[in-house]
Amino acid sequence: MEKRRNSRKPIATALKLLQTALFLVGIFPVFGQTETPISDLRNYSHPTVFGLDTSIPSKYPFIDLSKNNFTFYSEEAPNWMHFFREFDAMVSNKDRKLNFYHLGGSHLQADIYTQVFRSSLQSYWEEVCGERGQVFPFSLAGTNNPTNYRFRSPNKWKGYRSVSVRPENLDYGLSGIIVTCPDSVIRLTFSYDRTDVRPEFSAFRILHNVGKMPYSIYLLNENVGITEIITNEESGYTEFLLNAEIDSLSLEFVKKPSFNSGLELYGVTLMNDEPGASYSTIGVNGAALNTYLGNTHFEEQLCLYPPDFFAFSVGTNDANVPANSFDPQRYRSNLEQMILKVLHCNPDCAILLTVPNDAYYQKKYPNPNLANLRQMIFELAEQYKLAVWDFYGIMGESGSSKTWLNNGLMQADLVHFSGLGYQIKGQLYFDAFLKFLEQMRNTEKMK
Repeated sequence: MEKRRNSRKPIATALKLLQTALFLVGIFPVFGQTETPISDLRNYSHPTVFGLDTSIPSKYPFIDLSKNNFTFYSEEAPNWMHFFREFDAMVSNKDRKLNFYHLGGSHLQADIYTQVFRSSLQSYWEEVCGERGQVFPFSLAGTNNPTNYRFRSPNKWKGYRSVSVRPENLDYGLSGIIVTCPDSVIRLTFSYDRTDVRPEFSAFRILHNVGKMPYSIYLLNENVGITEIITNEESGYTEFLLNAEIDSLSLEFVKKPSFNSGLELYGVTLMNDEPGASYSTIGVNGAALNTYLGNTHFEEQLCLYPPDFFAFSVGTNDANVPANSFDPQRYRSNLEQMILKVLHCNPDCAILLTVPNDAYYQKKYPNPNLANLRQMIFELAEQYKLAVWDFYGIMGESGSSKTWLNNGLMQADLVHFSGLGYQIKGQLYFDAFLKFLEQMRNTEKMK
Protein backbone atom coordinates (compact mmCIF):
# COMPACT_ATOMS: atom_id res chain seq x y z
CA MET A 1 0.00 0.00 0.00
CA GLU A 2 2.66 2.52 1.08
CA LYS A 3 4.80 1.67 -1.92
CA ARG A 4 2.00 2.51 -4.33
CA ARG A 5 1.17 5.82 -2.69
CA ASN A 6 4.81 6.88 -2.63
CA SER A 7 5.13 6.18 -6.37
CA ARG A 8 2.22 8.53 -7.05
CA LYS A 9 3.09 11.36 -4.67
CA PRO A 10 5.64 13.22 -6.88
CA ILE A 11 3.13 13.39 -9.75
CA ALA A 12 0.29 14.59 -7.54
CA THR A 13 2.51 17.15 -5.82
CA ALA A 14 3.80 18.47 -9.14
CA LEU A 15 0.27 18.88 -10.49
CA LYS A 16 -0.84 20.72 -7.36
CA LEU A 17 2.16 23.05 -7.41
CA LEU A 18 1.64 23.76 -11.10
CA GLN A 19 -2.04 24.55 -10.57
CA THR A 20 -1.14 26.96 -7.77
CA ALA A 21 1.53 28.67 -9.86
CA LEU A 22 -0.79 29.06 -12.82
CA PHE A 23 -3.50 30.48 -10.60
CA LEU A 24 -1.09 33.07 -9.21
CA VAL A 25 -0.32 34.33 -12.70
CA GLY A 26 -3.99 34.31 -13.64
CA ILE A 27 -3.95 31.35 -16.01
CA PHE A 28 -5.47 28.44 -14.10
CA PRO A 29 -8.76 28.62 -12.15
CA VAL A 30 -9.35 27.41 -8.64
CA PHE A 31 -12.58 25.40 -8.64
CA GLY A 32 -15.61 27.35 -7.54
CA GLN A 33 -14.04 30.80 -8.13
CA THR A 34 -14.06 31.36 -11.87
CA GLU A 35 -17.37 31.54 -13.66
CA THR A 36 -20.80 32.99 -13.04
CA PRO A 37 -23.20 30.12 -12.37
CA ILE A 38 -25.39 29.31 -15.39
CA SER A 39 -28.27 26.83 -15.23
CA ASP A 40 -28.35 26.09 -18.98
CA LEU A 41 -25.35 23.88 -19.78
CA ARG A 42 -25.32 25.08 -23.40
CA ASN A 43 -24.57 28.66 -22.36
CA TYR A 44 -21.70 28.07 -19.99
CA SER A 45 -18.57 30.10 -20.77
CA HIS A 46 -15.43 28.03 -20.18
CA PRO A 47 -12.12 29.63 -19.29
CA THR A 48 -9.43 29.17 -21.93
CA VAL A 49 -7.04 27.16 -19.83
CA PHE A 50 -4.27 24.66 -20.35
CA GLY A 51 -3.74 23.25 -16.90
CA LEU A 52 -0.73 20.97 -17.34
CA ASP A 53 1.85 22.68 -19.57
CA THR A 54 2.12 26.45 -19.83
CA SER A 55 4.24 26.31 -23.00
CA ILE A 56 1.48 24.78 -25.15
CA PRO A 57 -0.54 27.94 -25.98
CA SER A 58 2.50 29.86 -27.22
CA LYS A 59 4.31 26.96 -28.84
CA TYR A 60 1.25 25.59 -30.67
CA PRO A 61 -1.07 28.59 -31.24
CA PHE A 62 -3.03 26.65 -33.90
CA ILE A 63 -4.61 24.49 -31.17
CA ASP A 64 -8.02 26.04 -30.43
CA LEU A 65 -8.07 25.91 -26.64
CA SER A 66 -11.42 27.73 -26.55
CA LYS A 67 -13.02 24.50 -27.81
CA ASN A 68 -11.21 22.28 -25.33
CA ASN A 69 -14.12 21.42 -23.07
CA PHE A 70 -16.97 18.96 -22.72
CA THR A 71 -19.77 20.63 -24.67
CA PHE A 72 -23.46 20.03 -24.04
CA TYR A 73 -26.22 20.42 -26.62
CA SER A 74 -29.09 20.16 -24.14
CA GLU A 75 -30.12 22.47 -21.33
CA GLU A 76 -29.63 19.75 -18.74
CA ALA A 77 -27.69 16.48 -18.68
CA PRO A 78 -28.99 14.41 -15.73
CA ASN A 79 -26.47 11.59 -16.14
CA TRP A 80 -23.56 14.00 -16.19
CA MET A 81 -24.84 15.85 -13.13
CA HIS A 82 -25.25 12.49 -11.38
CA PHE A 83 -21.71 11.54 -12.35
CA PHE A 84 -20.36 14.86 -11.09
CA ARG A 85 -22.04 14.41 -7.71
CA GLU A 86 -20.67 10.88 -7.43
CA PHE A 87 -17.19 12.02 -8.41
CA ASP A 88 -17.32 14.95 -6.00
CA ALA A 89 -18.46 12.64 -3.19
CA MET A 90 -15.74 10.12 -4.10
CA VAL A 91 -13.06 12.78 -3.73
CA SER A 92 -14.56 14.32 -0.59
CA ASN A 93 -15.65 11.20 1.28
CA LYS A 94 -13.16 8.67 -0.12
CA ASP A 95 -15.86 6.02 0.06
CA ARG A 96 -16.69 4.83 -3.47
CA LYS A 97 -15.45 3.72 -6.86
CA LEU A 98 -16.19 4.97 -10.36
CA ASN A 99 -15.52 2.94 -13.49
CA PHE A 100 -14.28 4.78 -16.59
CA TYR A 101 -14.24 3.09 -20.01
CA HIS A 102 -12.91 4.46 -23.28
CA LEU A 103 -13.64 2.73 -26.60
CA GLY A 104 -11.89 3.22 -29.92
CA GLY A 105 -9.47 1.88 -32.50
CA SER A 106 -5.71 2.15 -32.98
CA HIS A 107 -5.52 5.50 -31.15
CA LEU A 108 -6.69 3.65 -28.05
CA GLN A 109 -4.94 0.30 -28.50
CA ALA A 110 -1.64 2.16 -28.12
CA ASP A 111 -3.02 3.63 -24.85
CA ILE A 112 -0.78 6.71 -24.97
CA TYR A 113 -3.10 9.68 -24.54
CA THR A 114 -5.52 7.63 -22.44
CA GLN A 115 -2.58 6.68 -20.20
CA VAL A 116 -1.83 10.39 -19.75
CA PHE A 117 -5.43 10.92 -18.68
CA ARG A 118 -5.44 7.83 -16.45
CA SER A 119 -2.21 8.84 -14.70
CA SER A 120 -3.49 12.38 -14.16
CA LEU A 121 -6.85 11.13 -12.91
CA GLN A 122 -5.26 8.77 -10.41
CA SER A 123 -2.60 11.25 -9.24
CA TYR A 124 -4.38 14.60 -9.06
CA TRP A 125 -6.62 13.49 -6.18
CA GLU A 126 -3.95 11.82 -4.10
CA GLU A 127 -6.12 9.91 -1.62
CA VAL A 128 -8.44 8.31 -4.19
CA CYS A 129 -6.02 6.29 -6.28
CA GLY A 130 -8.52 3.78 -7.67
CA GLU A 131 -7.55 0.72 -9.69
CA ARG A 132 -6.15 -0.20 -13.10
CA GLY A 133 -9.22 -1.79 -14.69
CA GLN A 134 -9.09 -4.08 -17.71
CA VAL A 135 -5.87 -5.01 -19.53
CA PHE A 136 -5.17 -7.34 -22.45
CA PRO A 137 -2.03 -9.22 -23.63
CA PHE A 138 -1.80 -7.62 -27.08
CA SER A 139 1.83 -8.70 -27.42
CA LEU A 140 0.79 -12.37 -27.24
CA ALA A 141 -1.57 -11.69 -30.14
CA GLY A 142 1.32 -10.35 -32.22
CA THR A 143 0.18 -6.74 -32.18
CA ASN A 144 1.31 -3.56 -30.44
CA ASN A 145 0.95 -3.58 -26.67
CA PRO A 146 0.59 -0.47 -24.47
CA THR A 147 3.95 0.48 -23.00
CA ASN A 148 2.63 0.87 -19.45
CA TYR A 149 2.27 -2.88 -18.76
CA ARG A 150 3.62 -6.22 -19.96
CA PHE A 151 2.34 -9.74 -20.33
CA ARG A 152 4.90 -12.51 -20.78
CA SER A 153 4.50 -16.21 -21.52
CA PRO A 154 6.84 -19.00 -22.67
CA ASN A 155 3.94 -20.60 -24.52
CA LYS A 156 2.93 -20.01 -28.11
CA TRP A 157 -0.34 -18.09 -28.50
CA LYS A 158 -2.53 -17.24 -31.46
CA GLY A 159 -4.33 -13.92 -31.70
CA TYR A 160 -7.69 -13.13 -33.30
CA ARG A 161 -8.86 -9.57 -33.97
CA SER A 162 -12.56 -8.92 -34.50
CA VAL A 163 -11.63 -6.43 -37.22
CA SER A 164 -10.09 -9.00 -39.55
CA VAL A 165 -11.38 -12.49 -38.71
CA ARG A 166 -14.44 -14.02 -37.05
CA PRO A 167 -14.02 -17.78 -36.61
CA GLU A 168 -17.25 -19.71 -36.09
CA ASN A 169 -15.98 -21.21 -32.85
CA LEU A 170 -15.03 -17.88 -31.23
CA ASP A 171 -17.27 -15.12 -29.94
CA TYR A 172 -15.60 -11.79 -29.20
CA GLY A 173 -16.24 -9.76 -26.10
CA LEU A 174 -15.61 -6.28 -24.73
CA SER A 175 -11.97 -6.07 -25.80
CA GLY A 176 -12.64 -7.10 -29.42
CA ILE A 177 -9.57 -9.35 -29.45
CA ILE A 178 -8.82 -12.88 -28.20
CA VAL A 179 -5.67 -14.93 -27.65
CA THR A 180 -5.76 -18.73 -27.52
CA CYS A 181 -3.29 -21.41 -26.47
CA PRO A 182 -3.79 -25.21 -26.73
CA ASP A 183 -0.97 -26.27 -24.36
CA SER A 184 -1.56 -28.55 -21.38
CA VAL A 185 0.34 -26.19 -19.05
CA ILE A 186 0.38 -22.46 -19.67
CA ARG A 187 2.38 -19.82 -17.81
CA LEU A 188 1.41 -16.16 -17.91
CA THR A 189 2.75 -13.14 -16.03
CA PHE A 190 1.64 -9.50 -15.78
CA SER A 191 3.65 -6.52 -14.55
CA TYR A 192 3.56 -2.74 -14.86
CA ASP A 193 6.11 -1.11 -17.13
CA ARG A 194 7.16 2.48 -17.84
CA THR A 195 4.54 4.16 -15.69
CA ASP A 196 4.77 5.98 -12.35
CA VAL A 197 1.17 5.19 -11.45
CA ARG A 198 0.85 1.51 -10.52
CA PRO A 199 -2.35 0.78 -8.60
CA GLU A 200 -1.95 -2.42 -6.63
CA PHE A 201 -4.78 -4.94 -6.72
CA SER A 202 -6.30 -7.32 -4.19
CA ALA A 203 -8.58 -9.04 -6.72
CA PHE A 204 -8.44 -9.88 -10.38
CA ARG A 205 -10.91 -11.31 -12.86
CA ILE A 206 -9.84 -13.44 -15.81
CA LEU A 207 -12.22 -13.38 -18.78
CA HIS A 208 -11.94 -16.74 -20.50
CA ASN A 209 -13.82 -19.57 -22.27
CA VAL A 210 -17.59 -19.35 -21.93
CA GLY A 211 -19.08 -22.64 -20.80
CA LYS A 212 -17.03 -25.46 -19.32
CA MET A 213 -13.63 -24.07 -18.41
CA PRO A 214 -11.01 -26.57 -19.64
CA TYR A 215 -8.26 -25.32 -17.28
CA SER A 216 -7.61 -25.04 -13.57
CA ILE A 217 -5.97 -21.73 -12.67
CA TYR A 218 -3.23 -21.35 -10.06
CA LEU A 219 -1.74 -18.18 -8.59
CA LEU A 220 2.05 -18.52 -8.26
CA ASN A 221 2.77 -15.21 -6.51
CA GLU A 222 4.63 -15.66 -3.25
CA ASN A 223 3.62 -14.11 0.07
CA VAL A 224 -0.03 -13.69 -0.85
CA GLY A 225 -3.00 -15.87 0.00
CA ILE A 226 -6.29 -16.50 -1.77
CA THR A 227 -9.41 -15.80 0.28
CA GLU A 228 -11.91 -16.87 -2.38
CA ILE A 229 -12.14 -18.02 -5.98
CA ILE A 230 -15.37 -17.30 -7.86
CA THR A 231 -15.99 -19.08 -11.14
CA ASN A 232 -18.87 -18.24 -13.46
CA GLU A 233 -18.72 -20.59 -16.43
CA GLU A 234 -21.90 -19.21 -17.98
CA SER A 235 -20.42 -15.72 -18.20
CA GLY A 236 -16.90 -16.99 -18.74
CA TYR A 237 -14.78 -15.63 -15.90
CA THR A 238 -12.84 -16.66 -12.83
CA GLU A 239 -12.23 -14.13 -10.06
CA PHE A 240 -9.55 -14.35 -7.37
CA LEU A 241 -9.90 -12.47 -4.07
CA LEU A 242 -6.59 -12.04 -2.22
CA ASN A 243 -5.55 -11.29 1.36
CA ALA A 244 -3.01 -8.66 0.30
CA GLU A 245 -2.38 -6.12 -2.44
CA ILE A 246 0.10 -6.95 -5.21
CA ASP A 247 1.34 -5.18 -8.33
CA SER A 248 2.16 -8.17 -10.55
CA LEU A 249 0.72 -11.55 -11.46
CA SER A 250 2.18 -14.99 -12.07
CA LEU A 251 -0.39 -17.53 -13.23
CA GLU A 252 -0.42 -21.14 -14.32
CA PHE A 253 -3.22 -22.77 -16.30
CA VAL A 254 -3.34 -26.58 -16.21
CA LYS A 255 -5.64 -28.42 -18.59
CA LYS A 256 -8.22 -30.62 -16.88
CA PRO A 257 -8.42 -34.32 -17.78
CA SER A 258 -10.69 -35.22 -20.72
CA PHE A 259 -10.63 -31.68 -22.18
CA ASN A 260 -9.22 -31.16 -25.67
CA SER A 261 -10.07 -27.50 -26.20
CA GLY A 262 -7.50 -24.79 -25.51
CA LEU A 263 -7.56 -21.64 -23.40
CA GLU A 264 -9.36 -18.57 -24.71
CA LEU A 265 -8.36 -15.31 -23.02
CA TYR A 266 -10.48 -12.16 -23.41
CA GLY A 267 -8.79 -9.93 -20.86
CA VAL A 268 -7.92 -9.45 -17.19
CA THR A 269 -9.53 -6.93 -14.83
CA LEU A 270 -7.38 -5.67 -11.94
CA MET A 271 -9.34 -4.51 -8.88
CA ASN A 272 -8.85 -3.42 -5.28
CA ASP A 273 -10.80 -2.10 -2.28
CA GLU A 274 -9.50 1.46 -2.57
CA PRO A 275 -11.77 4.41 -3.39
CA GLY A 276 -11.16 6.13 -6.70
CA ALA A 277 -11.48 5.61 -10.42
CA SER A 278 -10.51 2.78 -12.73
CA TYR A 279 -9.84 3.59 -16.38
CA SER A 280 -10.17 0.76 -18.92
CA THR A 281 -9.06 1.53 -22.47
CA ILE A 282 -10.70 -0.69 -25.09
CA GLY A 283 -9.12 -0.40 -28.53
CA VAL A 284 -8.29 -2.58 -31.53
CA ASN A 285 -6.36 -1.40 -34.56
CA GLY A 286 -8.79 -0.74 -37.41
CA ALA A 287 -11.95 -1.05 -35.29
CA ALA A 288 -15.16 0.70 -36.33
CA LEU A 289 -18.58 0.78 -34.70
CA ASN A 290 -19.78 -2.30 -36.57
CA THR A 291 -16.74 -4.16 -35.17
CA TYR A 292 -17.97 -3.78 -31.60
CA LEU A 293 -21.63 -4.21 -32.54
CA GLY A 294 -20.74 -7.68 -33.85
CA ASN A 295 -19.00 -8.78 -30.64
CA THR A 296 -21.35 -11.28 -29.01
CA HIS A 297 -20.20 -10.84 -25.42
CA PHE A 298 -19.53 -7.09 -25.51
CA GLU A 299 -22.52 -6.00 -23.48
CA GLU A 300 -22.41 -8.97 -21.11
CA GLN A 301 -18.77 -8.39 -20.21
CA LEU A 302 -19.30 -4.64 -19.84
CA CYS A 303 -22.15 -5.27 -17.42
CA LEU A 304 -19.89 -7.42 -15.22
CA TYR A 305 -18.29 -4.17 -14.06
CA PRO A 306 -20.77 -1.48 -15.16
CA PRO A 307 -19.49 1.90 -16.38
CA ASP A 308 -20.07 5.20 -14.61
CA PHE A 309 -18.28 7.09 -17.40
CA PHE A 310 -18.02 5.84 -20.98
CA ALA A 311 -16.18 7.66 -23.77
CA PHE A 312 -16.67 6.78 -27.45
CA SER A 313 -13.75 7.60 -29.74
CA VAL A 314 -14.89 5.56 -32.71
CA GLY A 315 -15.22 7.04 -36.19
CA THR A 316 -11.82 7.35 -37.85
CA ASN A 317 -12.16 3.94 -39.47
CA ASP A 318 -15.90 4.33 -40.13
CA ALA A 319 -15.14 7.49 -42.13
CA ASN A 320 -12.03 6.17 -43.91
CA VAL A 321 -13.85 5.52 -47.20
CA PRO A 322 -14.48 7.57 -50.35
CA ALA A 323 -16.91 10.42 -49.75
CA ASN A 324 -19.62 8.87 -51.93
CA SER A 325 -19.43 5.64 -49.90
CA PHE A 326 -19.91 7.14 -46.44
CA ASP A 327 -23.42 6.99 -45.00
CA PRO A 328 -23.73 9.42 -42.06
CA GLN A 329 -27.09 7.98 -41.03
CA ARG A 330 -25.64 4.48 -40.80
CA TYR A 331 -22.86 5.83 -38.61
CA ARG A 332 -25.45 7.54 -36.43
CA SER A 333 -27.53 4.36 -36.16
CA ASN A 334 -24.50 2.27 -35.21
CA LEU A 335 -23.36 4.78 -32.60
CA GLU A 336 -26.87 4.98 -31.17
CA GLN A 337 -26.97 1.19 -30.79
CA MET A 338 -23.68 1.27 -28.92
CA ILE A 339 -24.93 4.07 -26.67
CA LEU A 340 -27.98 1.97 -25.79
CA LYS A 341 -25.76 -1.00 -24.91
CA VAL A 342 -23.88 1.15 -22.43
CA LEU A 343 -27.06 2.58 -20.94
CA HIS A 344 -28.43 -0.93 -20.56
CA CYS A 345 -25.51 -1.74 -18.25
CA ASN A 346 -25.98 1.49 -16.31
CA PRO A 347 -28.89 3.83 -17.14
CA ASP A 348 -27.13 6.59 -15.16
CA CYS A 349 -23.83 6.33 -17.05
CA ALA A 350 -22.27 9.62 -18.22
CA ILE A 351 -21.45 9.18 -21.91
CA LEU A 352 -18.86 11.29 -23.72
CA LEU A 353 -18.83 11.37 -27.52
CA THR A 354 -15.47 12.47 -28.89
CA VAL A 355 -15.22 13.77 -32.44
CA PRO A 356 -12.38 12.01 -34.33
CA ASN A 357 -9.32 14.01 -35.22
CA ASP A 358 -8.88 15.56 -38.63
CA ALA A 359 -7.27 13.05 -41.00
CA TYR A 360 -6.33 12.79 -44.66
CA TYR A 361 -7.88 10.13 -46.86
CA GLN A 362 -5.01 7.99 -48.19
CA LYS A 363 -2.68 10.94 -47.46
CA LYS A 364 -4.18 12.77 -50.47
CA TYR A 365 -6.76 15.24 -49.13
CA PRO A 366 -8.62 16.09 -45.89
CA ASN A 367 -11.32 13.51 -45.30
CA PRO A 368 -14.66 15.30 -45.87
CA ASN A 369 -16.60 12.51 -44.12
CA LEU A 370 -15.41 13.69 -40.73
CA ALA A 371 -17.50 16.87 -40.84
CA ASN A 372 -20.65 14.83 -41.59
CA LEU A 373 -19.77 12.34 -38.86
CA ARG A 374 -19.27 15.25 -36.46
CA GLN A 375 -22.80 16.49 -37.16
CA MET A 376 -24.24 13.06 -36.31
CA ILE A 377 -22.39 13.17 -32.99
CA PHE A 378 -23.84 16.60 -32.19
CA GLU A 379 -27.37 15.36 -32.95
CA LEU A 380 -27.03 12.27 -30.76
CA ALA A 381 -25.57 14.35 -27.95
CA GLU A 382 -28.63 16.59 -28.04
CA GLN A 383 -31.07 13.67 -28.27
CA TYR A 384 -29.59 11.68 -25.36
CA LYS A 385 -28.27 14.63 -23.32
CA LEU A 386 -24.66 13.54 -23.67
CA ALA A 387 -21.41 15.50 -23.69
CA VAL A 388 -19.06 16.03 -26.65
CA TRP A 389 -15.30 16.52 -26.74
CA ASP A 390 -14.80 18.03 -30.18
CA PHE A 391 -11.17 17.19 -30.90
CA TYR A 392 -11.75 17.86 -34.61
CA GLY A 393 -12.53 21.47 -33.68
CA ILE A 394 -9.68 21.67 -31.17
CA MET A 395 -7.22 20.63 -33.88
CA GLY A 396 -8.43 23.35 -36.24
CA GLU A 397 -10.98 21.37 -38.31
CA SER A 398 -10.49 20.30 -41.93
CA GLY A 399 -6.88 20.10 -43.07
CA SER A 400 -5.43 20.83 -39.63
CA SER A 401 -3.63 17.48 -39.44
CA LYS A 402 -1.12 18.85 -41.98
CA THR A 403 -0.36 21.70 -39.54
CA TRP A 404 0.07 19.20 -36.72
CA LEU A 405 2.40 17.16 -38.94
CA ASN A 406 4.51 20.21 -39.75
CA ASN A 407 4.88 20.87 -36.03
CA GLY A 408 5.97 17.34 -35.14
CA LEU A 409 2.66 16.31 -33.59
CA MET A 410 1.42 13.90 -36.27
CA GLN A 411 2.78 10.94 -38.19
CA ALA A 412 3.28 10.97 -41.94
CA ASP A 413 0.09 8.97 -42.52
CA LEU A 414 -1.88 12.08 -41.43
CA VAL A 415 -4.13 9.88 -39.31
CA HIS A 416 -2.11 9.00 -36.22
CA PHE A 417 -0.25 11.34 -33.88
CA SER A 418 3.40 11.33 -32.93
CA GLY A 419 4.32 10.38 -29.37
CA LEU A 420 4.43 14.06 -28.45
CA GLY A 421 1.11 14.65 -30.21
CA TYR A 422 -0.57 11.92 -28.16
CA GLN A 423 0.96 13.32 -24.97
CA ILE A 424 -0.50 16.75 -25.73
CA LYS A 425 -3.85 15.20 -26.63
CA GLY A 426 -3.92 13.44 -23.26
CA GLN A 427 -3.16 16.68 -21.43
CA LEU A 428 -5.90 18.46 -23.34
CA TYR A 429 -8.32 15.68 -22.46
CA PHE A 430 -7.58 15.93 -18.75
CA ASP A 431 -7.79 19.72 -18.86
CA ALA A 432 -11.23 19.44 -20.50
CA PHE A 433 -12.27 17.09 -17.68
CA LEU A 434 -11.16 19.64 -15.06
CA LYS A 435 -13.22 22.27 -16.88
CA PHE A 436 -16.22 19.93 -16.79
CA LEU A 437 -15.93 19.60 -13.01
CA GLU A 438 -15.77 23.39 -12.69
CA GLN A 439 -18.79 23.81 -14.95
CA MET A 440 -20.88 21.35 -12.94
CA ARG A 441 -19.78 22.87 -9.66
CA ASN A 442 -20.97 26.27 -10.84
CA THR A 443 -24.17 24.80 -12.24
CA GLU A 444 -24.87 23.23 -8.84
CA LYS A 445 -24.90 26.72 -7.33
CA MET A 446 -28.08 27.41 -9.29
CA LYS A 447 -29.93 24.42 -7.83
